[in-house]
Amino acid sequence: MGFKKRLAAALLLAAVSLLTFGIARSGMRVSEKQAEDFSAFTGGKDTLYLWYTDEALTSYLTSAAVTYNENHDVRIVPVLQSGPEYLEQINTASLSGEEMPDLYILSHDSLEKAYLAGLAEEVKLRERTSLRDTYRDTGLSAATYQGKVIGYPFYFETSALLYNKTYLKDLAESQLQAEADAAVGEEAQQQADAGNIPEDTVGIDTSSESGSTDDGTAEETSSFSEEEIEARVQEILPKTLEDMETFADSYDAPEAVEGVFKWDVTDVFYNYFFIGNAIKMGGDAGDDTSQIDIYNLNAIRNMRAYEELNQFFSIDTSEISYESVINEFMEGRQVFTVATSDVVGTLEQAGADGSFPYEYGIALLPDIDADRETRPLSMTQCVVVNGYGTHQEDANDFAFFLTARYNDSLYARSGKVSAARDVDYGNEALSMFAEAYDHSVAMPKMIETSNFWVLLERVFSQVWNGTDANDALKELSEQIMQQVTGQEYEEVYIEDVQEETDVEYLDEEYYTEEAQKEEQAEE
Repeated sequence: MGFKKRLAAALLLAAVSLLTFGIARSGMRVSEKQAEDFSAFTGGKDTLYLWYTDEALTSYLTSAAVTYNENHDVRIVPVLQSGPEYLEQINTASLSGEEMPDLYILSHDSLEKAYLAGLAEEVKLRERTSLRDTYRDTGLSAATYQGKVIGYPFYFETSALLYNKTYLKDLAESQLQAEADAAVGEEAQQQADAGNIPEDTVGIDTSSESGSTDDGTAEETSSFSEEEIEARVQEILPKTLEDMETFADSYDAPEAVEGVFKWDVTDVFYNYFFIGNAIKMGGDAGDDTSQIDIYNLNAIRNMRAYEELNQFFSIDTSEISYESVINEFMEGRQVFTVATSDVVGTLEQAGADGSFPYEYGIALLPDIDADRETRPLSMTQCVVVNGYGTHQEDANDFAFFLTARYNDSLYARSGKVSAARDVDYGNEALSMFAEAYDHSVAMPKMIETSNFWVLLERVFSQVWNGTDANDALKELSEQIMQQVTGQEYEEVYIEDVQEETDVEYLDEEYYTEEAQKEEQAEE
């Protein structure tokens, strides 16, 4: 292609990009007259409209549309919509046949409603490929309704453990140094006992290394490799809530630290991991009302563990929010917190401008204990093909392109984390959030339980402030089951007997006559 033709093509592409971007930024509906003008401008090709509500996606969607338009016989136009009744707007436009979206972005928990209204069709791939090999399992489960995949998993949000890596690296190095010093001291004592060195040299610290800076002052350097320090950091990281309490008890915190572990206890999204593995809400796909189990012994005990943390960490619910917790973390006042993936962009920006002078890390949320795992909550945004659309094959093709073929730039352009497999996030923290997503529980999509999250948030608040976990969960379960069954429902009360602890007598002196008498009396 000659230079003039390439220039003409580039100018046309730029003009289409500007037009597409303008429509997307405006958030306006596209009239039939505008559609005709756009069709004429783009060579008479059919135009497909993609609706979305998050302005952060505008740059990415515009870029994807322009790239797709280059090599296909249809034109994609993203249209930014606003308003709380988004799905209702889609339904109204679809029924009227005017200004209708051919595809749209929707949270997975609204998929049942969309499907029952005829607004969602089963995914039909033009390419010969496997959905299971393309998208993460959690995303596919979230996009599934009654055994059918009715949305393309696009991006996700979930929670994980955020920690101050600078603090943990300092702690790791101090532990390694103490162990090294102890080993040197032990070896020196052995040598002294053997008469190989003078006794008065034992205990002299010769382990530190130093160099010189440009101004001639001494500069202490670490005698441990980054690999050794990182390995110890991973050992230090609390794997359970019991570990977290042990860490808090023993940690010699820097002066700036005000607390070890603090999170937004007023938001169910950051609390859910406590009972995520103990309850069932609709099965893997979150769409089966026969698979609901809220009131059980594990859930009760996990909620009791949640309540105990209030006594240990004393978080005031009247003065807390997610933003305030992240600010405290950035100021070095907290060591651990629960965060969502949006924190990565916040911390990277703060690190670049100097307002966050620490390293940070992401890990899976701690389990309750060695026997009780936790699982965080997740949300998946999906690209849905409108059941009323007249270009469904092309809409399916673009939806697949958008979510599985063009997603390498998704985070850079929008701050969203792709739900596809084999994505190079280019960031270790994002990769850890993806791992947390794989381990998460997708919010259910059952219409009958749509208020579950409001009710569950209230239960967490009640338990945090002293309400008995058994009573609170029983009441919650009865209310949800009444909504599902349409009739009064009463749970059988669960006797929450505390686990018995076997007493081991490690030394005869502890096995007193009184203990023997008590044991005989019990027999």
